[in-house]
Amino acid sequence: MKKLITLAFFALICSLTSVQAQGGGGQMDPAQMLEMMKQRIKPGLIEKTKLTDAQADKVLEIQLWSQGEMRGMRELSEEERAAKTKSVNEEKTKKYKAIPLTDDQIKAVNDFYEEMRKARMGGGRGGGGSN
Repeated sequence: MKKLITLAFFALICSLTSVQAQGGGGQMDPAQMLEMMKQRIKPGLIEKTKLTDAQADKVLEIQLWSQGEMRGMRELSEEERAAKTKSVNEEKTKKYKAIPLTDDQIKAVNDFYEEMRKARMGGGRGGGGSN
């Protein structure tokens, strides 16, 4: 039950982040967005990945950077999108290693965000893929 509530909470956060990224309801500046992520996502990130407080802060900064890099990809072709995604993911891994995180910690972080993405896709409005 606790996991279900946690996943629902992350789905809500991801939805709110998505709305903000799309320009809905007023734009948050990056500092505000990072602060919101620290308040809402950081506790779950630490719990699931066993990172330290300082490591989690750095991971959230990198995640915010990554989200900024991925904006505007709808205009790109499929090949361009794939190349950009690969490039951003490679750079993100380099940044994680510079924290430093071990390979196991990086995998735990990636799994954490993948779980959030799945929760957002499956648990969002209407509860299913409408495409």
